[in-house]
Amino acid sequence: MSNTENLAILGSGTMGSSIALAAAWSGLEITVWGNSEADIVRGREGIADKLNVLLQYEVIGTAERAEIESRVTFTLSMQECISNATFIIEAVPENLPLKQDLFKKLDAQCSIDVILASNTSGLSPTAIALYTEHPERTIVTHFWNPGHLIPLVEVVRGDQTSDQTIHRSLNLLRSMNKKPIMVQKDVLGSIGNRLQYALFREAQYLLEQGVASMEDIDAAVRYSIGRRLPVTGPFMTADMGGLDVFDSISNYLFPDLSTHKESLAAMRRLVSEGKFGQKNGKGFYTWTPELSQKMNEERERELIDWIKKDLQRDSKNTTHE
Repeated sequence: MSNTENLAILGSGTMGSSIALAAAWSGLEITVWGNSEADIVRGREGIADKLNVLLQYEVIGTAERAEIESRVTFTLSMQECISNATFIIEAVPENLPLKQDLFKKLDAQCSIDVILASNTSGLSPTAIALYTEHPERTIVTHFWNPGHLIPLVEVVRGDQTSDQTIHRSLNLLRSMNKKPIMVQKDVLGSIGNRLQYALFREAQYLLEQGVASMEDIDAAVRYSIGRRLPVTGPFMTADMGGLDVFDSISNYLFPDLSTHKESLAAMRRLVSEGKFGQKNGKGFYTWTPELSQKMNEERERELIDWIKKDLQRDSKNTTHE
């Protein structure tokens, strides 16, 4: 799909650089703003490292790698970054006042036809646009980490987001070879996180009840629904399994599922002890450097295998057309 937008990205961290890579990989020229030279260096190195992995797994070639990297320009000047933009994606830290202040400034500085999108994973587009004069052009485009490998982008409309803003957002994302979905209501957590955390709540509950070890609970997901859901999703899974069966199971199982309103005891204990998982070496699991490298590589390899399948499928569809 062709693209007519000039894209700027505000934030050169993990998500900002990953979104920039996704855009550049699809052929777009992008300008990325970083708030310090150190941030820009990390952003450049992050893109280079990700490109090296794609090259290693033969998803791209050497020439394509150089072309992709050349399409991304970094700058310390926000004004320079947004000066020619028609579409801006914000990827700054998850702090509502920070985003509100940024969008208020962007709203005042940018032409009325410039789309202002936030990559927030859970904050409300309505709240982000609260202090803008033109909230109809504010929208959430939530990329999932890593943004260059996960196809899904959740497009969330605020209370005043216009249909034109939605239309342009969907067109841009499809031109980036993403799989955008439309979230019609400004609901906390959108779609993906609500589903993810419903599963995580039940996993915590099963662990607390001594039903199984955390390793076996993880294995139950990895080797059953984790294999099936990428192909079918929950509603198609139910259709294929038989709605009469799923209705019967729902009726007796739903009353027994966890309804906890906050994290359960094991999770709260770990957090109170400063054990945050992979980021500092201890969480539910003990994260040695060897385990971190192994799991990061395994996850990336799995996602790249899916990217290869998507590219092959798209190539076949194009050929048949």
